[in-house]
Amino acid sequence: MKRILMGIGAAAGMAALTACGAAGAATQTPSGAGTAGGAGAAAPAAAASTATPRCTTADLAVSLGKPVEKTDAKGQFDVPLTYRNTSDHTCGLYGVPGVDLVGPDDATFGPVYHLPRENNGVKYNEVPAGTTASATITVLTPSEGGASWTPTSLKTIPPGQTQALTAAWPADLPVLRQDAATHPGTYVNGILADPA
Repeated sequence: MKRILMGIGAAAGMAALTACGAAGAATQTPSGAGTAGGAGAAAPAAAASTATPRCTTADLAVSLGKPVEKTDAKGQFDVPLTYRNTSDHTCGLYGVPGVDLVGPDDATFGPVYHLPRENNGVKYNEVPAGTTASATITVLTPSEGGASWTPTSLKTIPPGQTQALTAAWPADLPVLRQDAATHPGTYVNGILADPA
């Protein structure tokens, strides 16, 4: 009796797999294509996302823009972090970059402030040669009379890479160190497509 049940179960399983295989063949995406961010059916942009390689660190140059104080949060600034594609090809730049602020040795936290990441950028972004894409670093400055720490440089690792790029930090922008805070006021935002 056990053999008969196992045989029936195996036959039913094979029929189900065959049906799934037939259905999968009807909706199969081309080799190397997929969905961006795991969202539903593949769209033309999603197919492009896997065909276009990610920007490597060697493809990029980085610069910091002018800090702008937020209108809804006194003492908090947005600093544009701009990546320029210096290669001769289009590459994909999306996700949240790694950012470390490097400065004087703080007695409590040391010389490096590893910024938390806020995954609020675009799901996919292509950057043609010579163009840019940007993330924003949101910075909370110390209150008057509070402990002041001013970084000298920024190190950033583009998403999906392991090598860092470096830029000078604005000398007039101190940062409130909140390394151990649950919701610090300084963090890096996801990459957005720059206007053409």
